[in-house]
Amino acid sequence: MTAPAQVGYDDLLRVWQEADAVPQLEHAWLYDHLMPIFGDPDGPALEGWTLLSALAARTSRLRLGLLVTSNRFRPPALLAKIATTVDIVSNGRLDFGIGAGSRPQHPLARREYDAHGLPFHDAAHAVASLAEACEIVRRLWTEDEPFDFDGHHHHLVGAYGNPKPVQRPGPPIVVGGRSTATLRVAAEHADVWNVPGGLTADDIASAADRSAALDRLCVQAGRDPDAVVRSIALPLSYDDPGATRDAIGRAVAAGFGHVVLIVPSPYPAGVARWVAEELVIPSR
Repeated sequence: MTAPAQVGYDDLLRVWQEADAVPQLEHAWLYDHLMPIFGDPDGPALEGWTLLSALAARTSRLRLGLLVTSNRFRPPALLAKIATTVDIVSNGRLDFGIGAGSRPQHPLARREYDAHGLPFHDAAHAVASLAEACEIVRRLWTEDEPFDFDGHHHHLVGAYGNPKPVQRPGPPIVVGGRSTATLRVAAEHADVWNVPGGLTADDIASAADRSAALDRLCVQAGRDPDAVVRSIALPLSYDDPGATRDAIGRAVAAGFGHVVLIVPSPYPAGVARWVAEELVIPSR
């Protein structure tokens, strides 16, 4: 995962094209923020979905996505259209990441909403809107006739998606988050659930606890817990790759079959190959 802030397009393209040629790296991810949430608050930040489409057009193998889209930024029907376009541009390589949106306690979470004239509702509103959005997106990808949708937070008349995504019935839905309310949405709608993690044993144990909670919520929703792939995002340090290798081992042992490594910028030359040789191959 390469955060598209405090970095330029040329550097991101270089790293993604390097990764595209390294078979041990299976996915590449961006995040979804309109302003930086680290480093210089007035530094550059590229819009995630536009950038994803550009990178999709310049790669050929990697699966790709946003980890994760803020459901607060774009109406779900528009988001479904954007995601369909990226799936077509990438020839069916999109994983559709979505979440409730920025955490209210993050010190920089609110300013990007205020700066772009976007509403910032409370957590209960955001999660309920997310559940409706997942349903709307899936229906737009799959239904062959226009439909109306009259939810608590979203209202559509004559909604219809054309063209459909390359992937049928649609790209895998990746729901990100760790709150119980978000886990309930994942239990009902997700093909993959992602949780932000850390490098310590306690960090992995906390993520595993959230995964066990998801198991219980899947059962309550009438789904097989094994139907939801478990994904975790882990930071890495160029100076201490051993700490990340240890965390990867603990995460895999805890049932996380998909590990996303957060690669910090500036990116050294050959960083994708370094990640594979230092972190991925030794962990398998």
